[in-house]
Amino acid sequence: MKIAFSPCPNDTFVFHAWVHGLIPGAPKLDVTYADIDITNGMAAGSDGPDVVKISYAALPWVLSEYALLPCGGALGKGCGPLLLTSNKAGGIFDPAKLHSSRVAVPSERSTAYLLFRLWAAQNVPGGVGEITVLPFHEIMPAVRDGLVDAGLVIHEARFTYPAYGLTLMADLGNWWEQDTNLPIPLGAIIARRSLDLSAITSWIQESVRYAWAHPKASSEYVLHHSQELSAEVTQAHIKLYVNEFTEHIGKIGYKAVASLLSRASQEGLVPKVDLERLYL
Repeated sequence: MKIAFSPCPNDTFVFHAWVHGLIPGAPKLDVTYADIDITNGMAAGSDGPDVVKISYAALPWVLSEYALLPCGGALGKGCGPLLLTSNKAGGIFDPAKLHSSRVAVPSERSTAYLLFRLWAAQNVPGGVGEITVLPFHEIMPAVRDGLVDAGLVIHEARFTYPAYGLTLMADLGNWWEQDTNLPIPLGAIIARRSLDLSAITSWIQESVRYAWAHPKASSEYVLHHSQELSAEVTQAHIKLYVNEFTEHIGKIGYKAVASLLSRASQEGLVPKVDLERLYL
């Protein structure tokens, strides 16, 4: 079975057991490790993987071929994307000034960028000046070096941005939570509708439970794929992004996804979604 997910610690932690043949009855996996911008594109293509991690923001474009699985993804509180600027002279600290600024984002179909656009609609009169898409690990250096005025970051950047001399302009996760009282839907696991979705769901859930029961078993695998992050940062990353919603999205999680996609479609940012197609 072909699967694609990111090399980030939460994904490798979740899928470690299945990848390493530790889930009875689960098929062998052919894994592609790629950043979310790439996996979003893979799912939208005609020959995408059987199972793939994508941004919830990309879900409206793939629901005809893929179903949202109720597990394995990333939803939570206190884990949203951050908008950063530089501490150096000339740093942009007033959101209104983004109207004439360059902002780097990790993907045009990322949940981070979708939240940013919803936030900007309320906070940046006239809209943001220029958007540049960069791999997420290049965004903080670009802000630090003045190549862009601000950067939208995800994942472990939450823990490491002060080392780049950067300042928080807005925590878009906090904005979302205060506005909706719902968790933030970040990354989704989807599978082709032609497959046995119930079985795939159970294998992923077993892999999640194995990871929780044997938290040290995946350490070497996680660190190998974590782009030279420290063990402390990888553990903080896992603790933040792997939670009860990873095992099962539940009613609150589905409500968060429906709210995000409904708001986005009302703003004309994504195609309108038949919300009934979100449920298995």
